[in-house]
Amino acid sequence: MSDAYPSGYKPGPGGTPAGVRVSGRSLIAIMGLALLAAALVYAGRRNDGDQAAPEVGAPVRVTAKPQPRARGQADALRDDSVPVVETKTAPRGAIAPSPLRVQFEQAPDLYSYAQSIRSRADAGEPEAIWLLSRVYDYCSNYANAPADYGNDTRTIESMKLRGASTMTEARNRVSSRCARFAPSDNLSYQMIFLKRVEAAQSGSLPAEASLLAAGKPLEKTEEYRLNLVDRVQRSKDPEAYSALSPGMGIAANGRRWGDMRVAGTQFAELAWQLAACELGQDCTPKGSLMTSYCANGGICSQDAKQDFASFVYDAAIPRQGADVVEEMVDSLVGEQRTVQ
Repeated sequence: MSDAYPSGYKPGPGGTPAGVRVSGRSLIAIMGLALLAAALVYAGRRNDGDQAAPEVGAPVRVTAKPQPRARGQADALRDDSVPVVETKTAPRGAIAPSPLRVQFEQAPDLYSYAQSIRSRADAGEPEAIWLLSRVYDYCSNYANAPADYGNDTRTIESMKLRGASTMTEARNRVSSRCARFAPSDNLSYQMIFLKRVEAAQSGSLPAEASLLAAGKPLEKTEEYRLNLVDRVQRSKDPEAYSALSPGMGIAANGRRWGDMRVAGTQFAELAWQLAACELGQDCTPKGSLMTSYCANGGICSQDAKQDFASFVYDAAIPRQGADVVEEMVDSLVGEQRTVQ
């Protein structure tokens, strides 16, 4: 799915996601290209600090050298004559994660978790349908070819390349949590998409946001698009923010957004996801977000202890862009930084 939770399904030549398995031999070539891409990205940053950062959702795979610099710490690294102190409080209006969301993040067996909420989903409960789609998306790459997935993981581990250990750990985590799924469960892109349409039509705001980000909104009018973005921001729902984030990046460039200024740039996409983290989404090193980015997208930190914010500010945002992104995040969560 084209949302903030990287799926095993990558866009095909025509832009349509394709459920293609990656063999161990192919992975060797892919990892080699990934390391080359990472070298080019970091060489470019050293030569030009103002260069735009690669889009998180893009197919370029980078492994970051651990230099922890989370949000709020960027100014401390700068040689300014006037000290800068940022005072932060929890964003007002942030909602606590529902028990079902907490269970999704913590369940060691996602097959059992899916079974436990299936009756609620069948009864039309929006949150249950949405989370069922998240389980399917998280597990799809493994479920459609468990043996090949395991072989590929072992191939990556044996290469002993930079970032390979973090990717291996993430893929093993997916394998463990999704172990009871099988190809017969048919966790296809089409099935996941239809499940999200069902969730959106039942009233799930994150599902609605994910469809807009995928370019397939429930309604195609500009009024609906603007209204949905406004509803997401007013909701302070971290999953809705996260699901919408890919649609607010480069994909949003050139469209009218009214008073919404955090749209149309690579930084904007990152800002929406970082705002989701601040509002309470699980962005910890072993959470589903970081696991999916690494296991399915190949975007891994060399430091397995980095959370999403630390990783992004370290690997994807030049120092000169950190303040811009922080201001974007503050505007999205309705907070203002206090600088002394």
